[in-house]
Amino acid sequence: MFKLAIPNKGALSEGAVKILSDAGYRCKRYSRELVVRDAEHQVEFIFLRPRDIAVYVGSGLIHAGITGRDLAFDSQARVTERMGLNFGRSRFCYAAPAGQGLSPDRLGGLRIATSYPNIVRDDLSRRGIEAEVVRLDGAVEISIQLGVADAIADVVESGRTLVEAGLEIIGDPIMNSEAVVIQQGETGMEEAFSLLVKRLEGILVAREYVLLEYVCQKAVLKEACAITPGVKSPTVSPVSEEDWVAVAAMVRTKELNRIIDQLSALEAKGIIAQDIRTCRL
Repeated sequence: MFKLAIPNKGALSEGAVKILSDAGYRCKRYSRELVVRDAEHQVEFIFLRPRDIAVYVGSGLIHAGITGRDLAFDSQARVTERMGLNFGRSRFCYAAPAGQGLSPDRLGGLRIATSYPNIVRDDLSRRGIEAEVVRLDGAVEISIQLGVADAIADVVESGRTLVEAGLEIIGDPIMNSEAVVIQQGETGMEEAFSLLVKRLEGILVAREYVLLEYVCQKAVLKEACAITPGVKSPTVSPVSEEDWVAVAAMVRTKELNRIIDQLSALEAKGIIAQDIRTCRL
């Protein structure tokens, strides 16, 4: 049975369960189960702490896992990233008291508090900087106020917590993170893993597109198809009115309203956008 580790709590867990469920897998917990078995697909979903997932996968005890890119890197486990999942996005940044004019290249000799010491040490090494890395398990933002550190390195989403602590981001992000699928190498269950990856890719594509349908006059069909070219080409079908045709094409969700405006300008009618559950391009 193919074993896949997924986070046991937090936004990463919710996102992982959602995308796997959308891909047709049974992985939802009804209480605090540590293991959920999908007998139909012969997959065993193992719920672990997000920080531990890369360690288990890297040891070969579990075939693959879903965790954060930052967590996988900081674990120093022998894993490789198979694909990004486009949720759980965050930045990993340095931050220091606002107004002090610090920059990452001026952190030499200072104390840097973080819950991700290996990411920080790797970045400092690349910069040729020697600094003291203070490992904390949480509440990193308050470490400067309490005199534990001079600067911090932490996961940043909105940045509001930093502002409330009187801190500001300094320099560019050390790393941009998101939920990722990781593996050690050959899983020994390649057929099951390949199917999983293809299904997840289908969900990611579907989330980026909608199916747009409309009718337009034949006189403007060429212009309409230029606006909605689809993946290869749009589907054009006859309708009962001789001078009109029905058109269907996949379009990117983020461009949807602009495309509808352009079609309306061509006097297209019956413009309908439908969500796509999954897709293979």
